[in-house]
Amino acid sequence: MKSRKLLLGTRKGLVVYKESSGGWKFDLLAFRGLPVSLTMVDDRNNIWWACLDHGHWGCKLHKSMDEGKTWLELTTPKFPEGEEVKDGVPAAVKYLWALSHGGVDNAGKIWLGTEPGGLFESTDDGASFKLNRGLWDQPSRKDQWFGGGRDYAGIHSILVDPRNSDHIYVGISAAGVFETVDGGKNWEVRNKGLKADFLPDPDAEVGQDPHLLVSCASNPDVLWQQNHCGIFRSIDGAKTWEEVSEKEGPAKFGFAVAVDDNNADVAWVVPAVKDEMRVPVDNALCVCRTDDGGKTWKDLREGLPQEHCFDIIYRHAMVHDNETVAFGTTTGNVYLSHNRGDNWEVLSHHLAAVYSVEFTQGSI
Repeated sequence: MKSRKLLLGTRKGLVVYKESSGGWKFDLLAFRGLPVSLTMVDDRNNIWWACLDHGHWGCKLHKSMDEGKTWLELTTPKFPEGEEVKDGVPAAVKYLWALSHGGVDNAGKIWLGTEPGGLFESTDDGASFKLNRGLWDQPSRKDQWFGGGRDYAGIHSILVDPRNSDHIYVGISAAGVFETVDGGKNWEVRNKGLKADFLPDPDAEVGQDPHLLVSCASNPDVLWQQNHCGIFRSIDGAKTWEEVSEKEGPAKFGFAVAVDDNNADVAWVVPAVKDEMRVPVDNALCVCRTDDGGKTWKDLREGLPQEHCFDIIYRHAMVHDNETVAFGTTTGNVYLSHNRGDNWEVLSHHLAAVYSVEFTQGSI
């Protein structure tokens, strides 16, 4: 039998909750006391993946074959000797920031994105990784990619087209969106319509700062991004982008975005005050949902704190599954809605900062 599980990567470990007839209950804790920056469940084989960010030992990569009960440490991807981020700056993996499986027709293939902006590929379920040369050698990388909140540009989003596993998008902060249609041999910039108000040329082809890139499972040509300069949507496979932020209202700046699997017009964001503030708008936590592709947004606040609140969320810390939406905050609070955000309940007030949130179907 199957039961939904909720995986929470936190600053002090991987916390897993399990759904039962009585609601959501604690299931297990892994990597106690260690920062778990990202998790992924490979829905092809139910392998669980966890990226760790040790303060002393650096990045670590683990996988579990038994839903988190035991873990195998893998060799962390490394840049080939002699590679440089910039001239004179050796390339070394600082952070593991994105994971995706390589498609249903590519058993064993895993894509992994890092800071600095390396895209690594494994064809043997993580036993070995190699650097994708097509993206690393992209002509704009050395001179036009830069750190957006971290020291160097990082790949935080990898979207493999479910219709064609050679068709992949990546989101890079700060560089923008890049697309390949040949499995990573060649990459094209896909930033037309984005704005970077922090650059001398806001319309620069490269240097845009998507915070997270997602696509609709049933219509992958529709993509959304929460961007440093607004909320943007594409309906033509990232060839062009349109800003869909609220003119008046909170839905503008933020990090996470989630899109409905079956309706590409429905998406959720969690607004914040940008740049030097990084706090909720009016110190009140809300989720904004659009049901019409960003033409209008609705504030969803019932059950969320509306005063003296400092919760915001990281880019991988919100997820959607049918009617259920869940997110975790920088202050260790986790909220759930079972009616698409119309009202919220608290799962926990007592976790460490939440870096990532993911639903999966697990065994009872």
